[in-house]
Amino acid sequence: MRSLSRILLRSTTAAAIVLSALRAHAQPIEPPPEPEIAPPPAPPGGESPKRAIPDYDGRGGEPTTAGDVALWVPRILFSPLYLVSEYVIRRPLGWLISTAEQKQWPSAIANLFVFGPDKKAGVVPTAFLDLGFRASIGVYAFWDDLLGEGNHLRFHVSTLGKDWIQAAIADRIPVGKDASFDLRFEGVHRPDQIFHGIGPRTLHGSRSRFGMDRLQGRTVFEATWWRGSRMTFESGVRYVNFREDACCGEPSLDVRLAAGEFPEAPPAYTTGYTAAFQRGELTVDTREARPSNQTGLRLELEIEQGSNVRKSNSNWVRYGGSAGGYLDLKNNRTVSLSVTTLFVDPIAGGGEIPFTEQIVLGGSGPMRGYLYGRLVDRSAAIMTLKYRWPIWVFLDGAMQASLGNVFGAHLHDFHTNLLRGSFAVGIETVGSADHTFEILFGLGTETIDQGFNVNSVRFLFGTNRGF
Repeated sequence: MRSLSRILLRSTTAAAIVLSALRAHAQPIEPPPEPEIAPPPAPPGGESPKRAIPDYDGRGGEPTTAGDVALWVPRILFSPLYLVSEYVIRRPLGWLISTAEQKQWPSAIANLFVFGPDKKAGVVPTAFLDLGFRASIGVYAFWDDLLGEGNHLRFHVSTLGKDWIQAAIADRIPVGKDASFDLRFEGVHRPDQIFHGIGPRTLHGSRSRFGMDRLQGRTVFEATWWRGSRMTFESGVRYVNFREDACCGEPSLDVRLAAGEFPEAPPAYTTGYTAAFQRGELTVDTREARPSNQTGLRLELEIEQGSNVRKSNSNWVRYGGSAGGYLDLKNNRTVSLSVTTLFVDPIAGGGEIPFTEQIVLGGSGPMRGYLYGRLVDRSAAIMTLKYRWPIWVFLDGAMQASLGNVFGAHLHDFHTNLLRGSFAVGIETVGSADHTFEILFGLGTETIDQGFNVNSVRFLFGTNRGF
């Protein structure tokens, strides 16, 4: 038995040795490792130089174009405003937009405020601040394709207490492919309107406040007909009443009138007025919609005839327009220069023109560095240099500098020493005017003969009021 055990042990050991040899023979032989090549030594006191990018297509680098050179002109002229726009507005807003896209905030917000099977209706909260006026919060609501395809309903209401209420409603009906017919009603009751006097030499220190109630109903027909060209016709009735009111720590207009600081009350202030009006606008724009090149020309003409139905001799016509040229420097970064002239004249034997129906600069119109209502008179002349660039798919940045002022009838007292400066930089949405968002910082000056000192600061932040 012991000999048998020894034989089995020896046989098992031999089999294990043979099997191990066969396995070793069956495994592939690995090639010897390649020798490591040491990297070139770094220059003393610094990192190794980066490898130059090969010229794969053999065409060399992109040549410097005239647009690249010309782009430095607005950059230098608007460098102070650009710094504000870039580091105070654009970059923080860009970070917010990128974060919102990554975390899908737009979808979450849309699902919260937009409803219906096709997301064609919604209710969105709004807020608006224009430094110098009372702020407001409100609600914007819309319903597309109401009672029929293309019929769009819009509603907006904002307030800041019982003495500040504003509301607007519009129903838009399509007429063919490129036209629409609107029915609009608007109303406002607010205490914070401004008045500095009438004429080119009014002073910032003469600011006074008054309250206003306005109701307006109008029909609007609008059509596009070639590239960026369009025409608009509207008619309606406007009821306006003024009242004594004060706001923002400044005296009312009635107080300044009683103190003799103004020679007389502005036209129609003590009585109010009810105007029946008809208005037409024509825009000829040679540019196609973005992203097409934006080099081109734009001409805008307007005319409006109004009559105060409370008085037989209070009729007027307001007219004017602007002409501008646009140069697309690169990728829809455009520089434009435009000239605007506006006039209002009495008709039918002459008569009173309510001061709020005269030429009013500031706000969303020419001379944006001023609040709306800062400059009032019978005519105006303005030259505006503007630089506009895309920031995001729905947002543009804009910087503008204007030189101009209001004057008497037909610019009869026009003089270069009476010109004022207006400067503004901001961000605004691109597209439909029904729902806009804007941030703006602006400055306004006194006239050249008064020292051209900056004494008007404007800051605007928020969404639209009305349509």
